Amino acid sequence: MRVRRVAAASIALVAVVMATLLAAHAQPGRAPRIGVLLYVTAPPPGQSNPYLEAFRGGLRDLGHVEGQTVLVEYRWAGGSDQRAAELAAELVRLGVSVIVSTGTPATQMASRATTTIPIVMTAVGDPIGSGIVSNLARPGGNVTGLSLLDADLDAKRIELLKEAVPGLTRIAILWSPNDPGMMLAFGRVEVASHALRLALQSLAVREAGELQGIVQAAAGGRPQALLVTAQPFTIRHQAQILGVASSLRLPAMYTDRRFVDAGGLMAYGPSLADVYRRAATYVDRILKGTRPADLPVEQPTRFELVVNLRAARLLGLTIPPAFLARVDQVIE
Repeated sequence: MRVRRVAAASIALVAVVMATLLAAHAQPGRAPRIGVLLYVTAPPPGQSNPYLEAFRGGLRDLGHVEGQTVLVEYRWAGGSDQRAAELAAELVRLGVSVIVSTGTPATQMASRATTTIPIVMTAVGDPIGSGIVSNLARPGGNVTGLSLLDADLDAKRIELLKEAVPGLTRIAILWSPNDPGMMLAFGRVEVASHALRLALQSLAVREAGELQGIVQAAAGGRPQALLVTAQPFTIRHQAQILGVASSLRLPAMYTDRRFVDAGGLMAYGPSLADVYRRAATYVDRILKGTRPADLPVEQPTRFELVVNLRAARLLGLTIPPAFLARVDQVIE
């Protein structure tokens, strides 16, 4: 009888010890802390950022339970370089295990704030041209992640625009020089336009107030179509830019499908949801001990062409059937 009581007590003791160990493992203070530095503005209450949700989904798929096995600190810079720098420094002070940065400015601020904490960049247009890494295959240092750079993308967008708008000879590009990566992108657009024998008009906008004068500025170049870049400035002022495109009554090609979902004509580019989901893989490998210097920077592999036929009808544009046959998603 005594033996049974001793055995029962031993089992109970083991159960208590196991429960204590499991509880300790689940304590938030003991979980790795991930800092996420977003250059854009936080979504309104009740709404979510679809790409951030893709990143979270990627973490879950890899077994990371937010609030239990990992803690995630989100910081929104609201399109301000100064605020991004302050928030990057804050994440460093918190002692996060890894920083996930979105876009070129946020990544630059994070890399200036620390040379030791691993940084996983996402959606950076040209990490070499903007000085973030010196080599994609062997990034070295503490920064790696995912680039949106594809040497043929800018030419491809203009080719698609030319195919969708027969007789196209003049285009305009709406962009903001505030983003260092966009200066490089504009140069590539110039080269691509020249190769396709298209006259290019630059509609550069640094402040939101300048958007009001874009319609008048565009009139001088008499463009027949519009290319709108995706960068923190244009994403932040999406509604105003869609209004500009509507006022100009020009077929517009965007580099981010969010514009098309909101009423724009067409977009071609990497699947950003896939890019952000892949970022979780980098975080997972770093948390398991891989050095960022040993992780090559990944370039996009999945692209999508999206067309909004309702927007086409409002423009009186008939998109050629051969073009529609190549579209990945048609929005009616």
